[in-house]
Amino acid sequence: MSTSPTLSLSLIDLTPISSPNPTTEALAALSQSLSAAFSTTGFAYLVNTPLSFTHADIFSLAHEFFSLPDAEKLSVAKKMFIPQNVNTYRGFFPAQAGSDNLKEGFEIGPKIPLPQISDPRAKFNLTEANVWPESYGSRDCAEQLYSELQELSSKLLSLLAMALGKDASYFDGYLDNSMSTLRLLHYPAITPASPQQELCCTPHTDSGILTLLHQDQTGGLEVLSPNDEWIPAPYVPGSIVVNIGDLMSQVSGGKFKATYHRVRSSPRKSRYSVPFFFEPGARCVVRSVDNEVGEGELYGEHVLEKMSGWVEFQDVDVEKGAVFETVEEIGVTA
Repeated sequence: MSTSPTLSLSLIDLTPISSPNPTTEALAALSQSLSAAFSTTGFAYLVNTPLSFTHADIFSLAHEFFSLPDAEKLSVAKKMFIPQNVNTYRGFFPAQAGSDNLKEGFEIGPKIPLPQISDPRAKFNLTEANVWPESYGSRDCAEQLYSELQELSSKLLSLLAMALGKDASYFDGYLDNSMSTLRLLHYPAITPASPQQELCCTPHTDSGILTLLHQDQTGGLEVLSPNDEWIPAPYVPGSIVVNIGDLMSQVSGGKFKATYHRVRSSPRKSRYSVPFFFEPGARCVVRSVDNEVGEGELYGEHVLEKMSGWVEFQDVDVEKGAVFETVEEIGVTA
């Protein structure tokens, strides 16, 4: 597969949802713009968002965390890395040398802990509370950023419901006990440059509804086109990169594309990014809008399946079905 320098991603202006009283016409037009982008590449740039944070504000959260002493970061590392720690899903994961997923990260969930639904015998607790290093001074700001990104994502989801011919509130039930994740990421500089380390994040799709990504000026993000060409998605000042996840692709009956993407290494230069993975509740039953009474899949089960491909869980045997009941036992509807 080649990298194409000629294709580009759509730039979508979110002014209508950033204003207090958007017109019906403006919302309908924005809904169609999102639909057009997600039906082709599955990716777009968002500008004029309603966030109160600047890019500098957001990356300061990441810089502060990854500047902490290793001992502080490891104090909140996931149990698979530090066996005496109790957190299994939220928290820190260190970079794994020699991997094509060379990155370290810190994962944050909702400020208010979600209802406990995991079997205590299971290896992973998808609804566990956040953990924080004692000396990390930006916890409040990180929690506020999480809240604002959740709100923005919810507005985008309403617009996608409209694009699918549904009422704007159609997906509201998906967000009961939403388990969205804010992830701070650092891709360490590769010194000396290694031709074997072409990628620092291998091709993958995201698991949830949407991903909102703040990336720095280093670049490296690439998106796979329908023609099997890798499209560079460089930093655009003042923008957020948005892409469709597996769940939204399934729900849309395949209309919206969950597109493979990767990150190319930047020799001798560190890269930072802050993705927000917008996700439903673990017990949300996922089914296509074209088959609303058909058999569904629990989102929590879907996540457990995906985890085997995530760098921080690659050496762990993820046992599907260890945490959640069946759809029939839960009896919820999407």
